[in-house]
Amino acid sequence: MTNKTAQLNELIEITRDGQRFYEHAREEVKDIGLQNLFSDMVLAKTEVIQALSLKVAANHEQPATGGTFAGKCRQIYADTRAMISSDEDATYIAQLEEAEDRILHAFEDALEASEADVRTLLVLEMPKVRACHDRMRALKKATE
Repeated sequence: MTNKTAQLNELIEITRDGQRFYEHAREEVKDIGLQNLFSDMVLAKTEVIQALSLKVAANHEQPATGGTFAGKCRQIYADTRAMISSDEDATYIAQLEEAEDRILHAFEDALEASEADVRTLLVLEMPKVRACHDRMRALKKATE
């Protein structure tokens, strides 16, 4: 596996963590508006994963199909916090915002350290990544 593929696969896994976390949170929250927002976020993550996976496949490599251990731990932590919280929705919002921070920082780091063709792809995907991050940050601030 090339360094380029490893870098893209890491981004795929981190983004998939977010996708899975939103899918899970969508099932846990009661608020229809949040369910719809989380569905939008799943779609955005799916689009990013597809773009990165196509680039990996174009390099004749296998795109990552899983997530990370840290992503699964964050989800378990959020579930535990939500069970003891008086406001489950706010707990999921806060944890999802932290997941968005992780995704955004991973993409920013990859932009700095990537080769030109990967950098071009990441520049194209960054508006989606930033938009998701900014939506969750604004929602978290609104619920504080």
